[in-house]
Amino acid sequence: MGLLLTFFLLLSFAALLWLLRVLKPNPWPQKSSNLPPGPNPLPVIGNILELGQKPHQSLAKLSKIYGPLMRLKLGSMTTVVVSSPEMAKIVLQKYDQLFSSRTHIDATRVLDHHKHSVAWLPVGNQWRKLRKLCKENMFSVHRLDGSQDLRREKLRNLRDYVKDCCGNGEAVNIGRAAFTTSLNLMTVTLFSKEFASLGSADSSQEFRDIVCGIMSLTCKPNLADYFPLLRLTSDSSTPKNDMLEALLQINQKNESEFSLNDIKHLLLDLFLAGTDTTSSTVEWAMTELLRNPEKMSEAGNELRNVVGQNEEIQESDISRLPYLRAVVKETFRLHPAAPLLIPHKAVGDVEVNGYIVPKNAQILVNVWAMGRDSGVWAKPDVFMPERFLETETDVHGQHFELLPFGGGRRICVGLPLAYRMVHLMLATLISSFDWKLEEGLKPEEVDMDERFGLTLQKAVPLKAVPTQL
Repeated sequence: MGLLLTFFLLLSFAALLWLLRVLKPNPWPQKSSNLPPGPNPLPVIGNILELGQKPHQSLAKLSKIYGPLMRLKLGSMTTVVVSSPEMAKIVLQKYDQLFSSRTHIDATRVLDHHKHSVAWLPVGNQWRKLRKLCKENMFSVHRLDGSQDLRREKLRNLRDYVKDCCGNGEAVNIGRAAFTTSLNLMTVTLFSKEFASLGSADSSQEFRDIVCGIMSLTCKPNLADYFPLLRLTSDSSTPKNDMLEALLQINQKNESEFSLNDIKHLLLDLFLAGTDTTSSTVEWAMTELLRNPEKMSEAGNELRNVVGQNEEIQESDISRLPYLRAVVKETFRLHPAAPLLIPHKAVGDVEVNGYIVPKNAQILVNVWAMGRDSGVWAKPDVFMPERFLETETDVHGQHFELLPFGGGRRICVGLPLAYRMVHLMLATLISSFDWKLEEGLKPEEVDMDERFGLTLQKAVPLKAVPTQL
């Protein structure tokens, strides 16, 4: 209690100092080490109060004042925020190796997950081994092409579910339906078994609540992240052609090389990355299309002309659907699943654009801010898929103005599967159905508020009523 009381007294004192600074702001003097510019930090807590409930938006506003390479003090942690494609290219490509480590958020330390996770491990032999294993056993073109039938069946289930809702005149909770489909796509790929039913509101909701809770806690400011002294210390069957079977075979060949504990942590990474991010992107895409009926019509007409109104979309069709791909890219631009990516860490002092990024600094790449930068995009706040029809810009980490999956050696290993799943689910929803907002809600009245976490979720779920074409 004494420590807690002391902290809150310090917090109150810092809040008073912050109010005084608001009334009379003064620039943060540059130190001799030539660190990047940034807002003047308060004693003890630094710039924590400036993050607010939506740090990606707060940091975007601050970057307009202090520039695309900005320094903050979050408690005792030095944080450098990257907010432009040019700075992102330097950090994620030119000095990729020097910025390839990870800042370990306290929530990731539960059960030592940070010591086994492909997402949080530093670059090294263990990380390379896990990346290679994922690429060869799950995300290679050969593996993905070989498991198309599994995904096709789950997409057929989604289509049948929407048909049932048409017959009953029921609204579809787009986010929940997309999450359940994503969950089943992942579980049949991993375990040859689906975990939830689209017709049951409860069958996937508990799992979704767990995933969303983990994503929220992982990115929510935690005192132990900013003040390390507060951190607690702690010490059968028929073979199936799925990911688990492949992992178990590798384990049986050499348990010391790849243990059962490694498998558990890897499966957690895959579940978190493969369900919530995909479903939230589909929900945001449907939200934007419902707010822009002419864009919805354009995407639907393309699908019916290329694939056929009553035909199932094949994964090979994605390359023949430029407008659908443009819709997905525009959704990634406005609503990136991970608005600040996963934090990077500098492994040494690095000079970037004339400034020194100090060793062990946390690096946040604000892809949300970059997607809404008027210096990069015309009419950045307007949903305009057409902007991508005449450009080669893609999401594979080579075009730094659009980095929903990150870039460099830490680019999302699951990108090939996520790319297919988002396009397939969105196409399934709009190819054979017309949609309207429930209860006569007007497009301009759709709530667009965001709920911040490691993933950027829609605060108010999207519900829409389908009709069969």
